[in-house]
This record gives sequence, C-alpha cells and structure tokens, in this order.
Amino acid sequence: MKIPFNKPDITEKEINAVSDVLRSGWITTGPVTKQFEKDLAAYMDVPNVVCVNSQTAGAELVLRLLGIGPGDEVIVPAYTYTASCSVIYHVGATPVIIDSQPDSPEMDYDQMEAAITEKTKVIIPVDLGGILCNYQRIYQAIENKKTLFRANSENTYQAIFQRIIILADTAHSLGAEIDDLKSGNIADFSSFSFHAVKNLTTGEGGAVTWRNRTDMDNKELYKTFMLLSLHGQDRDAFTKTQIASWEYDVIEPWYKCNMPDILAALGRAQLERYPDILVKRHAIIKKYNQAFADLPVKGLNHFSHGQKSSGHLYFLRIDNYDEQQRNEFISKMAEQGVVCNVHYKPLPMLSAYIERGFDIKEYPNAYNYYKSMVTLPLYSSLTDQQIDYIITCVRNLLK
Repeated sequence: MKIPFNKPDITEKEINAVSDVLRSGWITTGPVTKQFEKDLAAYMDVPNVVCVNSQTAGAELVLRLLGIGPGDEVIVPAYTYTASCSVIYHVGATPVIIDSQPDSPEMDYDQMEAAITEKTKVIIPVDLGGILCNYQRIYQAIENKKTLFRANSENTYQAIFQRIIILADTAHSLGAEIDDLKSGNIADFSSFSFHAVKNLTTGEGGAVTWRNRTDMDNKELYKTFMLLSLHGQDRDAFTKTQIASWEYDVIEPWYKCNMPDILAALGRAQLERYPDILVKRHAIIKKYNQAFADLPVKGLNHFSHGQKSSGHLYFLRIDNYDEQQRNEFISKMAEQGVVCNVHYKPLPMLSAYIERGFDIKEYPNAYNYYKSMVTLPLYSSLTDQQIDYIITCVRNLLK
C-alpha cells in the first residue's frame, strides 16, 4: 500500500465550482472572492475577512498595517515554521524567539512575558497542529507588562490599542474553537493558510481576520487591506469593469497578494463541506489515540481544556528516541509505503537563523521535543483501510 503524507480532499463539487469560474470569463479577484470573504466571516463570526495569496503575505500585511519596523521587537515561538518569523525580518523588525514548554511544542508563556520590553510591539503565537494557544495567558502577560508599551504615535492602530498586539499564526487552526469562539475571533489579528496541505485548501491562499472593536472602523480597515494587497490601487480590475471606467489612483506603492476567483471558488466549495471534513479528521485522531494508547508514545491533546482542535496534524512523540532513531523510524515507515513528516525543525536549527545568531542550545525544550517526534498522515480523504494500515505499521515498529 502507498500512502502519501497528504492528499487534498477534492470532490466534483470543487471541480464544478472552479469550472464555473473558468467559464464565467472572469478568473482573477472578483465576485467569487468577495463572497468567499463573506462566507468565512460568517463562519468565524468576525466583522470582515481579507483573502490573500498566503498566510505569510497576510501576516506581513498586518505588521505593515501596524507600522512595525526597525527598532521594534516581535515575539515568536522557536517551535514553528519559518513563515511565522520571516515576516518579522521582511518589515525590518527584530524577532525575539522563545523556547517551548517542557514536553510541549507550545511557547513557554513565562519566558514570553519575561521577554517583553519597551520595544515589544507584537506577539505572534502559533496554533500548532490546529490546537489553540493559551490566549488567556498571552493577554494576561500583555496586561501585566502594559506600562512598558510605547506606541508609535504615527500609527493609527498602535494608538488605538495602546498595548502589545496579538497577531496569531492560525495557519493550522481554521475551525478550532473554545468557549464558542472560533479561531480568527480570539487574537487581535489572525492569519490563515489555505495551502494545499491545509484542512481547507485553495491550492495556495490565505486570509486575515480581526476581532471587532468599537474604537476601530471595520470598513476603513478592510479598505486599507485592499489597498495594501493590490499595489495601493483604489479600484480593483473587476470594479473598474463594472463602472465602465478605466480611471484609478495609486494611494501608495504597496504590494500584490490578492486571491483570484479561481482559488476562491475552490475555497467556497471546501467551506461548504468543512464541518464534515472536521468530523472525519477528529475521528481519525481518536482512532490513532486508541490504537497507540499502550505504546511508548505521546502526542498532542486535540480535545483538552474545553476546546476543539481543527485536527490539522497528528504528532507521535516516541519515548527515549533521539534524532537518528526517529529518522530510522520514518525510513522504515516509508519502506512500508507510509510517508511521514516532521513538524518542525525549531527555528534556531535552520541556517537562516543560525547565521543571525540563534543557537539551538539556548532552546533545549524545543530541541528535545523535535528530536523524537514524527507526524503521521492525517487527512479527510484517508480511507478506513489506509488508516488501519498506518496503525499496523506503527504498532509493528514500536510494540
């Protein structure tokens, strides 16, 4: 049996939706993208959603909206993908990388709070594997250090918040929720991914959301994001065709990261099926949990603390394994046709961050978690036969 690490769950519904756009004569950003934004906003109960071409672009736009740049510090966990941190460099700010908690990939919140200084403007927590961070603890840390915050008076949004702003990396957590709040409506700003391997995919793509505030004009904020994502141009191409006028202006020389209707059509079809997709992913997690309960392994708790995970990734951390043993396990699984992965190499292990002065020795918890963990296939198009085969392979290697 050959089982890839991931396979998009695409049905005729998605294929027909994309075909309809292709036949419509309008394939870039237009009415389908706008409707997808409305659908997502309703799903997450947020005032607006801005669809873009990636989570990375969305997070960078938020940092630029907030006026983050040279001299500012942004806190980010060590145990994440580079996209969470690279955007900090994109805007010229300084990343402050925080080690994980013992026996957990989640950021150590005590270290996070201790790292807050007068230069700290943003914290970027990561909902790793689809499990929500402890946002209550993050907000409390911000409140505890509120007197240190120094707003850039030239930035509208720093002046409104008058505190450190939370920009969540929610690439994994669409649909996760706690206390009837969905991911996207918990942090101040959130940036989602719809990459090919995500629960809901548009092939490539992403979205930005924010919480409602009485002191923030949502329409104006949405308009600013539109300008930021389309060269600073005050009318998109579809709008110009509708009003039969070529006239436009460029407010600022900004960026190009809009989502086209082709991708949005795929996303809308996926979103209609998304509740069923989540049910399937949760069922697979529970089956894995039960099958591995007697093995010397640990994993993420997708159903703890009254929250519901999005079930994006299944971690299998093997007791007392080092990197070499872990890699041998992955090779043996591959020999049996099962492709596994590792999420992630901590940032201080990557060349780009080593060259910038980071040393994994200063992040022992992140390294200790990484060295023995494997990510098993987890996606809604897995068949029962494939799931049983994966379980059999794992048990044969570890029992």
